[in-house]
Parts: sequence; structure tokens; C-alpha cells
Amino acid sequence: QLQLVESGGGLVQPGGSLRLSCAASGFTLDYYHIGWFRQAPGKEREGVSCISSGGWTTKYADSVKGRFTTSRDNAKNTVYLQMNSLKPEDTAIYYCTARSRPVCGSSWMGASYDYWGQGTQVTVSS
Repeated sequence: QLQLVESGGGLVQPGGSLRLSCAASGFTLDYYHIGWFRQAPGKEREGVSCISSGGWTTKYADSVKGRFTTSRDNAKNTVYLQMNSLKPEDTAIYYCTARSRPVCGSSWMGASYDYWGQGTQVTVSS
């Protein structure tokens, strides 16, 4: 069974940090481009970041630039989202997605992806 599994979410105070992981099972992430998306209650899903299969290209939403960093370890079949200086408005369910065709260009937020994880909850609150 091909699936993505996110982990690392939780409750953190404003200004704190979390690192999310996205692990693949049933397939290798080496040739996949990975996106992170999030959806807050009552809001539409929005793109957070994108990383190319080789890790050479990354894209970020303006709202997280300078605070979030995406990286990957293909040997561990895992992609990460390091989130620093968290704000209450970062509260959302975070999803990782995988796409076999290149996607980390100007239209990565609106592209279609092949696989989606079930999400992990991130809550930023004092």
C-alpha cells in the first residue's frame, strides 16, 4: 500500500518550533517532488512549501518565508518541515504530498499531486 505518513505535530507556544516529518511507505520518495500544505478551521487549504526530488529547488509561501525550512533525506525516505518562530495563525492540519512530475515552479500551489498524507495537527497557543 502506497502512503505518506506525517508526524511531529503538537501543541507549541508562540515563538516555539516544531519539525514535521513525512515518511513514505510502499514507494521511494527519491523521484518525487514534495509539497507541504495546511488547512486551518474554516479556511481553504493553502500551500506552505515545495521541494524538488533532488532537494535543489525549494519554494515557500510568503507567510512562512524565513521561518519554515523544508529538507529531505532520501536515504531515510523522509521529508521534513522545520517550523520556527511559530505564530497562532500557523495553527492548522499540515499535509505532505508527493508528485512524480516536476512541480516546484511558479504554479506549485495549484498543481495536482499524486499522493496525500492524512495530516498532522499543529496548534500554536499560549
